[in-house]
Amino acid sequence: MLSHRLLGRAILSVAAVAIVASLAVTCQAKDTRKDQSGSGYPLDRSVMNEKYWEFWNDEVQKKIDADIEKNRKADAKVELPGVKPGSDVTVKQLTHKFRFGSNIFLFGQFDTPEKNKAYADAYGDLFNAATVAFYWKTLEPTQGKPRFTADSEFIARRPPTDPVIDYCLSRGLSIHGHAIIYAFPIWGHPEWLPADRKAMEPFFEKHVKELAERYGNKVAQWDVVNESYDQCNRGLVPDDYVYKTFQWSEKYFPKTVRFSCNDSNLGWPIKWYNRYVEIVRDLRDRGVRVDLIGMQAHTFDAGCRAIAQGKPVHTPEKIYEILDAVAKAELPIHISEVTVAAPTNDEKGRQIQAIIAKNFYRLWFSYEKSDGITWWNAVDGGAAAGESSYSGIFTSDLKKKPVYFALDDLFNRQWRTNLTMKPTNSTISFRGFRGKYLVSWTDTNGKRQEKKIEVQ
Repeated sequence: MLSHRLLGRAILSVAAVAIVASLAVTCQAKDTRKDQSGSGYPLDRSVMNEKYWEFWNDEVQKKIDADIEKNRKADAKVELPGVKPGSDVTVKQLTHKFRFGSNIFLFGQFDTPEKNKAYADAYGDLFNAATVAFYWKTLEPTQGKPRFTADSEFIARRPPTDPVIDYCLSRGLSIHGHAIIYAFPIWGHPEWLPADRKAMEPFFEKHVKELAERYGNKVAQWDVVNESYDQCNRGLVPDDYVYKTFQWSEKYFPKTVRFSCNDSNLGWPIKWYNRYVEIVRDLRDRGVRVDLIGMQAHTFDAGCRAIAQGKPVHTPEKIYEILDAVAKAELPIHISEVTVAAPTNDEKGRQIQAIIAKNFYRLWFSYEKSDGITWWNAVDGGAAAGESSYSGIFTSDLKKKPVYFALDDLFNRQWRTNLTMKPTNSTISFRGFRGKYLVSWTDTNGKRQEKKIEVQ
C-alpha cells in the first residue's frame, strides 16, 4: 500500500464463495502496429505519442535485451547417459527462478464461482508468486481471535490467510507475506492494543512469534516492516520498532525465510531513495538480517496519461537512476507493488496500460539486482480507496485485458527457454533463463529418458 496517499477503506465488498471449475472469458487486443518493445503479443503503438517512443527508443530496447541475456540467463551443460547419437533432445523449462507475482487480496471474494476460478487461475497460470495480506489490524480485529481459518468473518480485500496459503502452495507459488508490522494507522495494528509504547511492545513480539509458528517455511519471504520511512504519519508504536521487529523475526522464523524492508515509490525524489537506503543499511550495520529491499512502483491514472502523452514521466533514464540508487543497499531488489493504470476504461486506455507495463517489466527484469516483480491489484475496481480503478490485468467482470496477454507473452513465452537439440559426445550445452528444466532424450535401446536440472 502507498499509505500516505490512501485515505479510505476498500471499495470492493462482495460475498465469498467456493472456487469451482470454469473457464475465464478472454479478449484479444486489436493487432494494428507492432510496438518496439520486443516481439510477441501485438500492441497498438499508435496510442502512444511519438515522444514516448523517443524515450523508449531502439537503443534503449537493445540495451534491455542485452541485459536480459546477461543477467537473467546462465550456461548449462547436461550429461545424457546412453543417448542415441543424432537423436533429438528436448529441453523444457518448468519453472522460473525470477518471481512474477501479484497480491492475492480478492481470493474467494467474487459473486460467482466462475469469477473466483478465473481470478485464482491467474496465480499459477500467469504468476508464479503471490503476496498474501497479513495486515494485523484486519488479521486480528478482536484480540485473541485471528482470522486465519476459512470460517472467519468476511472483510473485503482481506481473505482469511490459511485458505490462501493452502491454494498458493497447491499451485507451487512463492508466497510473500505483507506485512508483519505496518505502522500507518488506517492499515496497521489493531485498535485493541494498549495506547502505551512500552505496554504494547510484548504484543508486537507475540504477533511476530504467532506468525512464525503458524506459517514457518510456508511463506518464503515477508515484508517485516512496511513503509517505515514516513515517520510523520505513523501511529503509536514501540520505540525503535523497525529494528526490534527484524530482531524478533530473526528469532522466531526459520533461517530459510527471507526478510524485506518495503517502501518508496517512483515519484520520490532521489534524495528520499538515498535516505531509505541509509535506513536499511543502518539496520544491517546494527546486526539484523535484511535479505532484500522493496521498491514500490505505483503509477496511477494521471501518471499513465502523462506517459502516453509523451511527457518525461518515469522515463528509462529516470527508472535506471532509481534502480541504481536502491542498488546501493547492496541487496536484491523486489519491485514490490506495481500499479500501471489504464487512463481510460476503453480499448485505447487498455492498450496504453499494456504498453507502459510491458516496457516497465522489460527494464526491471533486465536489471541485475532485480529479484522479483509484483503487480499490485489484479482486478479493475478491486483496489483500495484512493488507488486507480482501472489498474487490473482483468476487467471488473474478470475478462483478461491486453496487459494480461502482454505479461503472459513475456513470462511464459519470451522469457522461457524451450529447445530441441542434437547431442554432442553424449552431452548438450545451452544458455537459458534461470530455473528448473526437464531434459528428455532417447537412449540406444529406444527408451525415453528424462532428467530434471536447475540452471542457476
